[in-house]
Amino acid sequence: MIERKRTTVLFLLLAVFTSHAQLPAFPGAEGFGKFTTGGRCGEVYHVTNLDDSGPGSFRDAVSVSNRIVVFDVGGVINISTRIVIKKNIYIAGQTAPGGGITIYGNGVALNNDSGNNIIRYIRIRMGKNGDSGKDALAVSAGQNYILDNVSISWGKDGTVDVNGTGIDNLTLQDCIVGQGINISNHSTGGLMQSGKWSIIRTLYIDNKTRNPKARGTHECINSVLYNWASNGYIMGDTEGHSECNLIGNYFIYGPSSSSNSHITNTTAAFQVYGADNWIDDNKNGTLDGRLMTDYKTATVMRSPFNHPGVINLMSAQDALEYVIENAGASKTRDAVDNFLIDELLSYGIKGRIITTEDDNEIPGNVGTVVNGTPPIDTDRDGMPDSWEEKYGLNPHDANDRNGTELSADGYTNLEMYLNELAGDPVAFRHSTSSRQNSALQSESLQVHQIAGLITLRIHSNLPFEVELLDISGRRIDGRHTGVHGLNDIQFSCKYLTPGVHFMRVKYNGMKKVVPVIVMH
Repeated sequence: MIERKRTTVLFLLLAVFTSHAQLPAFPGAEGFGKFTTGGRCGEVYHVTNLDDSGPGSFRDAVSVSNRIVVFDVGGVINISTRIVIKKNIYIAGQTAPGGGITIYGNGVALNNDSGNNIIRYIRIRMGKNGDSGKDALAVSAGQNYILDNVSISWGKDGTVDVNGTGIDNLTLQDCIVGQGINISNHSTGGLMQSGKWSIIRTLYIDNKTRNPKARGTHECINSVLYNWASNGYIMGDTEGHSECNLIGNYFIYGPSSSSNSHITNTTAAFQVYGADNWIDDNKNGTLDGRLMTDYKTATVMRSPFNHPGVINLMSAQDALEYVIENAGASKTRDAVDNFLIDELLSYGIKGRIITTEDDNEIPGNVGTVVNGTPPIDTDRDGMPDSWEEKYGLNPHDANDRNGTELSADGYTNLEMYLNELAGDPVAFRHSTSSRQNSALQSESLQVHQIAGLITLRIHSNLPFEVELLDISGRRIDGRHTGVHGLNDIQFSCKYLTPGVHFMRVKYNGMKKVVPVIVMH
């Protein structure tokens, strides 16, 4: 008799939290750049227009250090010259109303004036009119960077280049790096060869080469490469020493891809721990890859390097699904990212190396990015009046943004708002739970487990959505919808790792995060 593995699910009325010696940039921040602090406790700057420069512009917002940048406007910012982001700045693109923010026409630089920068939910699209020989996003100096849900495209030299002296601790997570333009026969994803860095759950697509060109101490985890041409992941191409964890990635050949090019330029000095990496090279329109077993002339390690890694490691197949759903500035995807995801979903049929962005034949090249109406923020502290009132703050006192009374982890009140807005699993102090629950009393929730299924029973007065998240706040199952009345929402325990998970219930513009502990 075979005894079926039993899975026990413990529902907690209050979340379980782990203390940290350092506070991550936001809940769900991972990799070498996870402890970036950005503009924490700094000045709040409201971007109020789409002008290239001047008061209220994005360029002006990032021209002074120690700021948290929020957006009262959505749309396309056409820039004629490159923008340098100064030190200790948090760019909170998730605050932009409407279709979000696209920066188009030239590139963005992180240099000696930069460092300790958090950049979330924006699009950087350089293009044919950008400076010759420059990158869409260039990191040439500085330490502590994290880019989360950023879409970057159309670089003339590199699309994302990390290349310089003194660079360290960088994370690129949940991003899209796409379509380095080939106007000068130099379409590249870019160089990643300075300092310690992480690429996590990120899509490289339609770049002729350098997807990326990788050197040094680094990790590439749960990411997807699609339709490179001559070179996919370049492993070192140098006798310099590299230590790489390459885990749970999917390499999918497209129409432009040369044979046997998913990893290239390997050397014995490139030490790689490789696990669960998959290749689909038949270009037949179906995802039917095979496990990668050959790392060519790279030195294969038996155990992983002591790099940060991720809290919830997905299989390569699950990571592909996650990237399809979440990568890039996905709070509202624009026409360009939708175009690229459509190519990826063709699994080998669609894709090209473009000469310029004109080749996509998208109106205006970046499509229409609609504006929207920002929430009222009377004291201009970055938190809407309605949110402050909901959590017992004062909408007429800007100084309360830097208090930490709402957070169980030590985030400022403003960071709590920004984290919640981005969909991060925020943890409120117990003392505020009564205020939170009173705002969410339209639901009655029960959780139980039967036959390998987590069942969330909700009696709701409103339509709602439920998502299952891992402890880092990343969705690991699709959205489930419910209606007015009694609903049973079920998730399979089969592929869940033991530990803390969250169910996020969203309705009527509000969210509630319900913690669940899974024990095998």
